[in-house]
Amino acid sequence: MMKFTGEILVEDMNEAERARAEVVESVLADVRAAAREVDANAQFHMPHVRQFSKAGLLGLIIPTQYGGLGGGLRDLAAACFSLGSACPSTALAYFFHCSAASRGLLAIEALEAGLFSDEEAPQVRQFAEQILYGMGRDGLWFANFASESVKSEKAAVTISTEARKVDGGYILNGVKSFGTGTGVADKYLVTASLEGYDTAEGLCTFFVDRDGEGVRQRAPWDAIGMRGSSSGGIVLENYFVPEEMSLAIPGAFTRCMQMSRGSFVGNQMAAVCGYAGAANSAYQSVLKHLTEKKFADTGKPIGSAPYQQELIGKMMVDLQTALLWLRRQLQLESSEPPIAPKEEVVKQWRLCKGVVAESGFSIATNALKASGTSGTMGDAARYLRELTMGIVQAFPAERGRLMAAQMEVEGAEQNQFGVGDKAAAQQA
Repeated sequence: MMKFTGEILVEDMNEAERARAEVVESVLADVRAAAREVDANAQFHMPHVRQFSKAGLLGLIIPTQYGGLGGGLRDLAAACFSLGSACPSTALAYFFHCSAASRGLLAIEALEAGLFSDEEAPQVRQFAEQILYGMGRDGLWFANFASESVKSEKAAVTISTEARKVDGGYILNGVKSFGTGTGVADKYLVTASLEGYDTAEGLCTFFVDRDGEGVRQRAPWDAIGMRGSSSGGIVLENYFVPEEMSLAIPGAFTRCMQMSRGSFVGNQMAAVCGYAGAANSAYQSVLKHLTEKKFADTGKPIGSAPYQQELIGKMMVDLQTALLWLRRQLQLESSEPPIAPKEEVVKQWRLCKGVVAESGFSIATNALKASGTSGTMGDAARYLRELTMGIVQAFPAERGRLMAAQMEVEGAEQNQFGVGDKAAAQQA
């Protein structure tokens, strides 16, 4: 029986999961073929959008009643690992598309849990179904914009984009930095804070048209790594959102977040699976090189030398470390019934992200060392650039360990979301 790339991470797939993994596998050759061009040009490969949509992958984790493939976190983790092994930038963009599903899935769960009143329920359901049908039945690519460059000591993500109520809808003003999928997605989902609120109770979600009046790209994305993820972000200047394209009920955001195992962003650990997939490819690529290339005098593989074998051994340890931490985190976040309370799942995630990111970066560093000078012009250098992003994206390992230690000692986590100085943010 053929083994799919995703099974390197998720070893115990059931029949339905393997069927979905086969769909992912069907696009990998084309994704891999475009990876060098994506990195060199710092541009997302737009044909992927149509290919993924046609295959049904834009609805991978959308329930079948909404036209999706009916997958869950295990499927998404395996998919991001697989895509990361082919093109890390594409894997990251795909993850952020899939993260938009949480805005619909958690809202439906919150409805079923009775967290909304009878008066609120129709608006919540209508908004959620726009997302779920859009991703599942209609095959649309979504971007999920929460991150901003504004920082707060007391919150992991600070939202300064403001939503002001006007007749028939809302006016949005603000800057969304590092928004993966900028200019790629068919629709943007934007988190903003209602005017007059200074806590997470005022956070709301809005649909924004990519080419709408008052929307522009923030800056070209010319980063050290993940160069083809189109993460430049957007600027919103007096952008009008109709009432029916908004979920602006005070407290709706926090009520929905209660339904998640971890972050409201949605299945956050799957993003790091993309980094692990890239690390696996970096290792396999250099191992092939060290096995096939021979010493001129002895004819032995270069990889038989003590220096290279020391590096190979270190890469083996780092790769298995990343996979083991991810498998444990996946178990914590997907097991039914849950095997740990939410605070323990979140604490473990704070540690897991850093371990996986640093292990991947170490693999890339050692792969470049083992490749020698010629590696600086090839895939070894590309993987190093891609995996550099992992040690800073979302939060670095040091911050994750600090947050986990604070939870362990003080019994409380840093707030996930906060509201910042909106006027200052709009000038950023």
